[in-house]
Amino acid sequence: QVQLVESGGGLVQPGGSLRLSCAASGSIFSINYMGWYRQAPGKQRELVAVLTSGGSTNYADSVKGRFTISRDNAKNTVTLQMNSLKPEDTAVYYCNANIKSYLAYPPRDYWGQGTQVTVSS
Repeated sequence: QVQLVESGGGLVQPGGSLRLSCAASGSIFSINYMGWYRQAPGKQRELVAVLTSGGSTNYADSVKGRFTISRDNAKNTVTLQMNSLKPEDTAVYYCNANIKSYLAYPPRDYWGQGTQVTVSS
C-alpha cells in the first residue's frame, strides 16, 4: 500500500524556524499533489500549503510570506519550511498527498500520522 511518514516537528520559540518533511512510499504510480494541513486543539483541520505536480502552490493567508513548501518529485517527498513562527502556529501538522497507486483506482488522498509543532517561549 501507500504510506506517508512525517518528521521534523518539535518545540520552538516565537520567531524561530522549523522544517517539516514527509516521504511517501509504497505502491506509488504517480502523485498529483502533496501538501500540509494542521489542526489546533478545539479547531478544525485546515490547509496550510499545497504543491501540485506541475509546481502550482497554494498557501493559507495566515502563513503567506513565512512558510515555503517544496517538493522532490524523484524522491516523493514534500517539505515545509516554517519561518517567523508564532504561537498561533501551534498545532499537529499532517502531510497529505493525492496518489495514484498501482493497487487501487482512482487516485485517493493519503494522510500521515501527524507531527506536533509547538511555538512557545
